[in-house]
Amino acid sequence: MSTTRQAGFLIAKINQAAGRIFARMLRERGIDIHPGHGRILFVLWQHGPMPIHDLARRVSLGKSTLTNALDRLEASGDVRRVRSDEDRRSITVELTPKTAETRHVYEDVSRAMNEQFYRDIPDAEIDAFEATLKRILQNLE
Repeated sequence: MSTTRQAGFLIAKINQAAGRIFARMLRERGIDIHPGHGRILFVLWQHGPMPIHDLARRVSLGKSTLTNALDRLEASGDVRRVRSDEDRRSITVELTPKTAETRHVYEDVSRAMNEQFYRDIPDAEIDAFEATLKRILQNLE
């Protein structure tokens, strides 16, 4: 008897549900931003200013998708693109003071999401689950 695996379907459904909940939680705290844009901000909070090509790799977005997201984030005053004085083709993305002030809100929402995500699941199961997800991601990359 063949078992149909559903991991891809389930991960996609979890991603959609989590994105909706995360966006709602941010809106309730006064931040109206697309969850995908939050990934960009998170990487910049963790690693600081970086060239666009490094940012694209870290957030797993194509250049055109990232460019559109950065256009919106720049228009809203959350990030800025800075051209290098040495190499005009090189552009670094950095956070603005406005976004630095809202970092704690994102961190609070992320903690709340993790609490909801892992409610009633023992630590050992969470550790095994995350280890498996990391292996799956390595298989896909």
